Amino acid sequence: MDLFDLEQENALNEVRILASISDPHIIGYKETFYDDEEKCLCIVMEYADGGDLLKKIQKYKRLGEYLPEPLIWKYFTHMLKGLQTLHKMNILHRDIKCANIFLNANGELAQLGDLNVSKVLKTHLART
Repeated sequence: MDLFDLEQENALNEVRILASISDPHIIGYKETFYDDEEKCLCIVMEYADGGDLLKKIQKYKRLGEYLPEPLIWKYFTHMLKGLQTLHKMNILHRDIKCANIFLNANGELAQLGDLNVSKVLKTHLART
């Protein structure tokens, strides 16, 4: 399997997983379409008007400040709730990082996103 086939398989995997999930702590899936002109699969997701957690951390770092501890706990709790939903569905995220945690504009909601390399488990054991 070449790199293109693997990327295609990962994209289709993400679409299947996202379309099956409805949870406030996981970024929402809207639709998928194929752009013939660009020859690419386009996945339309819920808009995260607050950007991602990496950009928020970088902003605070530039200001020489720390994120408020209650906000850190709130984001951590939201991430755990999203993971709980995935794990109940036997899905491993496999790419949790600040750039894949999306925020709303007022910074009150954190959502897991980018399920590109996620894996649906057929048993309770994972081999990755």
